[in-house]
Amino acid sequence: MIRRAQQAIVVFLIASASGVVAIAQIRERDSEWTAPSEAAARPNPLAGRPETAAGGAKLFHVRCASCHGPDGRGASKGPDLMDAAVQAQTDGALFWKLSNGNTRAGMPTFSFLPEPQRWQLVLHLRVARRAAEGRARATGISEAR
Repeated sequence: MIRRAQQAIVVFLIASASGVVAIAQIRERDSEWTAPSEAAARPNPLAGRPETAAGGAKLFHVRCASCHGPDGRGASKGPDLMDAAVQAQTDGALFWKLSNGNTRAGMPTFSFLPEPQRWQLVLHLRVARRAAEGRARATGISEAR
């Protein structure tokens, strides 16, 4: 009986440590990296065309998932893009960040992508967040941060 209790404690400690390591492996967001107000005010010309988000999803998996994770929840190289602080930024601010990068924090510039593709990426981030919130409501698990 004592042996089983010891085994259960060891399993619990290993599982807990794994969760802490996974959380610690998500890169912190640079809270001081902000878009100029005129850039932040730019509207997304694709906002009324949600069907274009599928192209953004493809681009995300090719260009962004290696740093931000396949679901955008962050990884060792890139922060969680589903985080409320990121999602609270305007489409224009996110577009500006994609276009200009932040080399200090390891974010490359994606200005080589045509503007419509960068707007598609922004739209994908919005759609992905809404999908995560929908899953959270359906399962009762807080996926959306």
